[in-house]
Amino acid sequence: MSADEDWRLIAQCDEDLTGGALDALRGKVRGSGVLGDVEAAVAHDVVITHDGRRLFAYAASEEALSAARGAMENVLLQDQRTAEIVVSHWDTQLDAWRQIDPPLVGEAAASEQAAERDAETPETSTVVASAGREVRASFESSLQTWAQQLGITCTIVEHPHLLTTQVAFTVTGPRRKIEEFREGLRAEAVATMRAERQVMISPL
Repeated sequence: MSADEDWRLIAQCDEDLTGGALDALRGKVRGSGVLGDVEAAVAHDVVITHDGRRLFAYAASEEALSAARGAMENVLLQDQRTAEIVVSHWDTQLDAWRQIDPPLVGEAAASEQAAERDAETPETSTVVASAGREVRASFESSLQTWAQQLGITCTIVEHPHLLTTQVAFTVTGPRRKIEEFREGLRAEAVATMRAERQVMISPL
């Protein structure tokens, strides 16, 4: 998640908006059209987009998003439309959006808490990669560094072959961190394959 998208607003419109209506509505939020001067209330670094029925706003701060929300609500009011608005904040620890307004209650809140507990559940997982001799050292070093950044333990077992070395990465830590390590391993494998097409990943 980039630094300018820490806060997100989703406005679920009460009806499908077709024929460019959402584009027009977005333009009004930006200040061209119904509200005229509303652009001054929306910071230029606030990203506003849509997917056909929902309007999205992304901002670096809660204050900037609140200003965008006010402008959006005024536009919807002018167009005699209603929308359900949800504000979320990016949780870097969970790598997920956390709903702030309205706060989750009941089953939704319980479900989120269960997901958080599941993400923090410690586990040990092993992934095997095969790397050519020319790139093995840098491959291992990159993954060890990544594990350290994630705060998980990583042990490496090598099984040398004639042209390649089979490397087993055994990692222990929160489940969400293990998944991040897997993603990093996949990305590193792709980069390594470009240099030497002898890298393959498979679960053990």
